Amino acid sequence: MTFMKSITTAAISLCLATASLADTPTLRAAVLKFGTVNWELDTIKHHGLDQANGFTLDVQGMAGGSAAKVAFQGGEADVIVSDWLWVARQRAAGNDFVFIPYSKAVGGIMVPGDSTAQNLTDLAGRKIGIAGGPLDKSWLILQAYAAKNHAMDLGDATEQVFGAPPLIFGAARSGEVDAAINFWHFGAKMNAGGMRTLIDVAEASADLGLDPETPLLGYVVKGEMLRDNPNLVAGLAAASRGAKDILASDDAEWDRLRPRMNADDDAQFAALVAGFRAGIPAPGPTDEDAAGRMLELMYELGGAELLGQATALPDGTFLQNGS
Repeated sequence: MTFMKSITTAAISLCLATASLADTPTLRAAVLKFGTVNWELDTIKHHGLDQANGFTLDVQGMAGGSAAKVAFQGGEADVIVSDWLWVARQRAAGNDFVFIPYSKAVGGIMVPGDSTAQNLTDLAGRKIGIAGGPLDKSWLILQAYAAKNHAMDLGDATEQVFGAPPLIFGAARSGEVDAAINFWHFGAKMNAGGMRTLIDVAEASADLGLDPETPLLGYVVKGEMLRDNPNLVAGLAAASRGAKDILASDDAEWDRLRPRMNADDDAQFAALVAGFRAGIPAPGPTDEDAAGRMLELMYELGGAELLGQATALPDGTFLQNGS
């Protein structure tokens, strides 16, 4: 009788657990297949931070950022990673998207270790490789910095080569370009390979009166989800912060992640870990006044081509205090 009671109790517990799992909402994240955000998402899944915060994370690897945005806007994904300037542009156009800070990591302009360049004026007449296009945010900020500090039109004074981050990385290492502006993780690899930073975007931003602590990249969700299921959005934010807390201090976690980090050697691995940790934004609400100043400068530099109708920071761009 006791044996049968134990079986019955176990069966009931299993049914309850299965029902509970079935009731847990699934959050579909469409992200770049090899993007650095996967390190955080892997940490969330490995430590069960999604389940602990009331959802099941389903990571969908995408070939590019445009594909992720199409999936998100078409309802095939619930969350993507983008910069908040894109979210501001979308909100100004009537799309109710909300930004949850993920990273403040930015790159810089890098030159070979033996380059004679000491400041931006030394790049006059030289070739700069730039990841992205003419409206790349780092490129715009560095142009504004050059104009302010050196009375220099960096665009006119140099030759630019635009391309995908891996191509610019290769061109920088081979010497096809004299300097390069790339995403932070490629910059970390270039630094590990002997290149040096001529000036980083955080330094240039601070010089222009911007706050380098303003997170640029983040998770993007729809306002409809925030209204209909605020606990789900808050759970995502909490799981992200929990993963960051682990990655900020646990070296063993990085050893576990190393196989998916595409680090060629120990120096690259150490640079990637340090770069990710440096990019972790402080907990708490985003300073919207600082973000507003950044948006106004970016509009001045990139205009409607970059920001559409977003001439000022739209209300509700940032998730603040989980609401």
